[in-house]
Amino acid sequence: MAAPHVLSDPSVRGALLPRSAPAEVGVSSRAVAAVLDRLEARGVECHSLMVVRRGRVVAEGWWAPYTAERPHLLYSLTKSFTAVAVGLAVADGLLDPADRVVDVLPEHVPAGLVGQGRRITVHHLLTMTAGHPVDSLAAAWEREPTDLVKGFLGLPFTAPEGTRHVYDNAAAFLLARMVERVTGRSLPEFLDERLFRPMGVEHAEWDRVASGAAFGFHGLHLTTEAVAAFGELLLRGGSRAGRQLVPREWVERATRRHVDCAPFIEGATDADFSCGYGYQFWMSRHGYHGHGAFGQQCVVVPGHDLVVAVTAQGESQEVFDALWECLLPGLDHPDGPREDRELADRLRTLSLPLPPGTADPGRTARALLDASVPDSALPDGTAVRVDPAADGTGWHLHLGPLPGTGSGTSTGTGTGSGTSTGTSSGTGTGTGISLAVGHRDRRESAPLGRPVVASGAWQGDTFTADLHLVTTPHRVRLSVDAAAGTATAVWSTVPLTGPRLELHLRAPLMTRPDVS
Repeated sequence: MAAPHVLSDPSVRGALLPRSAPAEVGVSSRAVAAVLDRLEARGVECHSLMVVRRGRVVAEGWWAPYTAERPHLLYSLTKSFTAVAVGLAVADGLLDPADRVVDVLPEHVPAGLVGQGRRITVHHLLTMTAGHPVDSLAAAWEREPTDLVKGFLGLPFTAPEGTRHVYDNAAAFLLARMVERVTGRSLPEFLDERLFRPMGVEHAEWDRVASGAAFGFHGLHLTTEAVAAFGELLLRGGSRAGRQLVPREWVERATRRHVDCAPFIEGATDADFSCGYGYQFWMSRHGYHGHGAFGQQCVVVPGHDLVVAVTAQGESQEVFDALWECLLPGLDHPDGPREDRELADRLRTLSLPLPPGTADPGRTARALLDASVPDSALPDGTAVRVDPAADGTGWHLHLGPLPGTGSGTSTGTGTGSGTSTGTSSGTGTGTGISLAVGHRDRRESAPLGRPVVASGAWQGDTFTADLHLVTTPHRVRLSVDAAAGTATAVWSTVPLTGPRLELHLRAPLMTRPDVS
């Protein structure tokens, strides 16, 4: 049985939100269970779910190996936090939605820039209506590898500013740099001081570009409860515990529809991404939401006094459909104590599947990696070594040599299909990466700073291990054919910042060039 992954005690240390039984705030436990059933039936891989009604957490669960205390990569949900930082700078009189990029960041203006590039304002960036035909991120970086702001301004525009929404990651990057310029603080420092610490969020981790700057459009890691508490802050008009952390006027402005939009995935018909766009928030069929790739969601439904936080590896529209069709009909129709207890018990034992097979004690394997398969996480020819652990219930996995790795260790404990039995460690050096792998359990290592939780098994001559990068939505499936001496390492979903496994084991993740 999985280790518990539910915080049910409202006095638990570090809790950001109070707890109550679903029935106490008019939520049907059977409706929440129906959401879980729907997601399972549709093959949606959730990592966490938190339902908040009338300011109280009524349902929360983490699918092992994901846990309550672990921050999770939010991808583009980060943009909604950047928008709040803009609002705080506006409230301080340091920035205005009508301010132009060329005036706030004059040293990043391309020589001889004329026309539309000179007219782009904070408002255009917030609404993603600068006028580029497609997401400008890749083209802007290719145009100006050391200055994304200059690259963005120098690209051709195909629509007048303010007239057409096109999902554009670079817009949030520019907003982050503008906030930093006018406040004199880095985006993480500014949000720590003005938002996270006042909310009670003890740790917000940020991935960064090569210069050390936070992406702004992606890269924030928070716990599920911190995401839910952010949604609650928005629902209460920027107020928390009687303190106005974000001006109500800005929350209302950011979370209302400013422009029509189409789904940002070409050809998609996702209903909850076609309702309009605010200031780095999407309008939904019910309320609004901040969204991150692969299913990271902060859903706010003011009409039902409801917040739902989700981390996942899947398609978000499936989650929205489940919320609207299963959860909403159960609001104000509570069940009894028995149903509430049954739901809590189910949420405590959520788990992603473990690889099937046997331990086959004493067996080893040596192989070379074949990177010709799609979505490979390791380079071709990487040496793979599998050795049994001394206790006979797991393995030591060594991948390498890999150039340019660092070093580190970590331990993990737990039972069953939760995280780790006993103690495990991982190391990374210039000669490769070493990881601990459990059998019928999961073991944790942190060879380069970020944790990997791994489980494996033998099936005939094939050793299979799932390597969960548990601060992200992603995992790698390693398969070793001991007889043939070959192996593959394939991403379940390839991280948007690239397929190199080594990159995603580092904390913080550093990628791409940037302004100096």
